[in-house]
Amino acid sequence: MLEEIVIENLGVIRSARVPLGPGLTVITGETGAGKTMVLTGLGLLMGGKADPATVRPGAATAVVEGRVRVVDRPAVARRVDDAGGEVDDDGTVVVLRTVAAEGRSRAHLGGRSVPQGVLAELADDLVTVHGQSDQLRLRTASRQREALDAFAGPEHRALLDQYRAAWAERSALQAEIDDLTTRAGERAREAELLRLGLAEVERVDPQPGEDVELAALVARLGNVEELRVAAQLAHDAIAGDDAAEQQEDAVTSVDRARRALESAAPTDPALARFAERLAEVGYVLADVATEISGYVEDLAADPAGLETSHARLAELGTLTRSYGQTIDDVLAWASDAGLRLLDLDDGGERLRAATERRDELDAELGSVGAAVTASRDRAGAELAAAVTDELRGLAMSGASLVVDVAAADEPGPWGADAVTFSLTPHPGAPPRPLGKGASGGELSRVMLAIEVALATSAVGADGSGPALPTFVFDEVDAGVGGKAAVEVGRRLAALARRAQVVVVTHLAQVAAFADDQLVVTKSSPERDEDGDADSPVTVTGVRKVTGEDRVRELARMLSGQEDSDAALRHAHELLESSVVGR
Repeated sequence: MLEEIVIENLGVIRSARVPLGPGLTVITGETGAGKTMVLTGLGLLMGGKADPATVRPGAATAVVEGRVRVVDRPAVARRVDDAGGEVDDDGTVVVLRTVAAEGRSRAHLGGRSVPQGVLAELADDLVTVHGQSDQLRLRTASRQREALDAFAGPEHRALLDQYRAAWAERSALQAEIDDLTTRAGERAREAELLRLGLAEVERVDPQPGEDVELAALVARLGNVEELRVAAQLAHDAIAGDDAAEQQEDAVTSVDRARRALESAAPTDPALARFAERLAEVGYVLADVATEISGYVEDLAADPAGLETSHARLAELGTLTRSYGQTIDDVLAWASDAGLRLLDLDDGGERLRAATERRDELDAELGSVGAAVTASRDRAGAELAAAVTDELRGLAMSGASLVVDVAAADEPGPWGADAVTFSLTPHPGAPPRPLGKGASGGELSRVMLAIEVALATSAVGADGSGPALPTFVFDEVDAGVGGKAAVEVGRRLAALARRAQVVVVTHLAQVAAFADDQLVVTKSSPERDEDGDADSPVTVTGVRKVTGEDRVRELARMLSGQEDSDAALRHAHELLESSVVGR
């Protein structure tokens, strides 16, 4: 339930507090006073689009703050918690929306900044707005079907959810079937190319890292003589043949140095350690010399081996040019290609499985769709009876609503039905589609009857249903007057006994039934000390009227003259009769 709305610098409203209690609250005021701005503020709190043009001229920012009681709405409280906000100890949460004149807006929920969309999500569970624009939308077949589904109750909506789930799965399967069918040739060509590539890789049979090893082998075989000369020189320098070499080799030099140190070691023990280290160097040099000697002996020219290696590298090159930069890349491609080929070859089986599942879903859609249709037929009869009963109390006793549920040209995610609301204005007259052949006042009353029937269905006849959103009616009584206006007020008051109802109205007959009446008033532009207007904007405020103030406001609504004795007497009569008529 909404407890209050505080508005600053929105349109003509500089600062206003709108208290909202349980029951029926009406908002009245002169045309152009700013009643619409109150609903605009409510729309902002509920995640509506921010329009910088609504910021009061001269102000940098418009601010709308609302306090909502969520203690009886655990789902809303959980969403607040998920968004990082806090619910106050009294079970209320503060919603804040700011709109900057330069066009930027911000939203806060429970003290935390949140995206605008979070407020819009909560709006579905908090507030239901019925306005003249909703009347226009309710004339469309899709909105009439949605209204009937809402009236039909939770069991019907569960059936509809089951139908929609089956429809969504069937649509996805059909798209897969279409893809498998229309791209069969393309898939076959892709599979053939993969087979050719895999066959080539299998024929060549590359090994991991083989191209790198072969490149090293080719480099060695192509430079045998240069490698032999270098290795021989290194060997001779380490452990050369004294008969062939004039200079002393490294092994001999190190050994001679070791012996010299060992001979002097008895005099200084420190030299013994150097001798040991030179001995180790000698062992290493001897091992290296032996290995180099073996390398030189094995390093023989192999023209045939070189030619074979070049041929193998060329063969591997055909693979790397087509399937990757290295042989490891080629092997990775082959692995992926094998998996893709399995998927392509499985296309026929997938097509069969998808077709079988689609046929199963068609049968399910047929049976569930028939149940949805039967449920809509029952709900249509009940809605027609409820609305017709409401119309009797709205001075349209001869009128009746007809809800027709017929087969749609094409089934869709909503089912296989086309729903049409028609109005029979009087007995014997043919039913006509809603919105055609009815005056503006009649249409308003029909729409109000539908809305009250939908709301009553949702809340339950005894008010024991689940917690409901606040109902906001924006001048749905336009074009209504006289006795019909009194009945409009009575119907809204009856609904308000089971839910919070907020009504923007220009009819005193409706306002008289309110538990609380708020008046939107406007004043002349403010003036500075010199008497010059310091703002070209009319200032609007909101005040609650009670007692004689409320009587005068009703008199103003009746005659335009709040001090007229006749209007005042009429206002008193309206208040008294509204109390009796509740």
